Amino acid sequence: MFRYLKTSVFLLLLFVFICCVIYPLVLWGFGQALFPFQSNGSIVMGPDGKPVGSLLIAQPFSKDEYFKPRPSAASYDASASASSSLAASNYALRDRVARTLGPIVKYRSGPKTGQPAAPDVEAWFRKDSFQGKPHIVAQWADLHNGLAQAWVKADPANGAFVDAWTGKHQGLVTQWIKDNPATPKPQAADLAVLFFEHFSYDHPGKFLSVVTHKAANGKTTTSIEPVKEGADIQSIFFDMWRQEHPKATFQDVPADLVAASASGLDPHISLQNAELQIDGVASKWADNLKRDPGAVKKEIEGILREKASAPWFGLAGEPFVNVLEVNLELRKRYGAPSD
Repeated sequence: MFRYLKTSVFLLLLFVFICCVIYPLVLWGFGQALFPFQSNGSIVMGPDGKPVGSLLIAQPFSKDEYFKPRPSAASYDASASASSSLAASNYALRDRVARTLGPIVKYRSGPKTGQPAAPDVEAWFRKDSFQGKPHIVAQWADLHNGLAQAWVKADPANGAFVDAWTGKHQGLVTQWIKDNPATPKPQAADLAVLFFEHFSYDHPGKFLSVVTHKAANGKTTTSIEPVKEGADIQSIFFDMWRQEHPKATFQDVPADLVAASASGLDPHISLQNAELQIDGVASKWADNLKRDPGAVKKEIEGILREKASAPWFGLAGEPFVNVLEVNLELRKRYGAPSD
């Protein structure tokens, strides 16, 4: 009896040793010897030699000089991989898609075929009228309270701006508290609708955006100011403009431009997606470098062609590019983007 038990324990330990020690060590050895880059997570280095990310996991790029990855319901957090699961009737999904399309979508037919709709969105916004009523920003905040609150929460500077406004309008805040007794100590996000309603009356045809100023000594500063044009207006109010221009038709866009992947971490975008972004990227680099936008665009097109690939060595699927890889090449070629 003891002999059989001893044999069983020995075999158990032997198999545990083989499966949990020998097998992983063999795989690790082969990986390090034959595929060291892939087996270590496909980590790439920046110009300073420090790791900047993995070619396998998407990350956000906020500067206009860089290409943008697919939308991410996980906020590009590798520890929270997930899809949004938003229904087609959810306005949050419609808003996300509209914000992506606003700055880049182009007309498909009519006298402005091939031209972007963004300038028309800005011109319409400056008229400050939606469905025959004035004060577009106030209507936006009233119709979509969650979006107004999300704007306040999106950046600490936004919340600080609302807090500063609150300090100058204590009478309005006091009345708001009387009307909302369940919130005796409102935070900036709680007062988002109230803030935008009064902002709309004080600054008709304008919205808030980050503005960069360059001093005589070359230093740059940023502040939140009322503006009447720009990417924020083009994106946030594109859907309202679309509702008033239902007959406008636009060129098709690739699905990955507006749809998040199942994981929210897809590091690639289609080549068609990148080509839609290239005008804005090239224009920004040309402005920074004081060069001809057309020449810069041709150079970036060359980078995209060089980095593009398709599944199974091009035998299947659409060409795609790795966003991090392309942006690193832009950084290497043109230097650091402006602040």
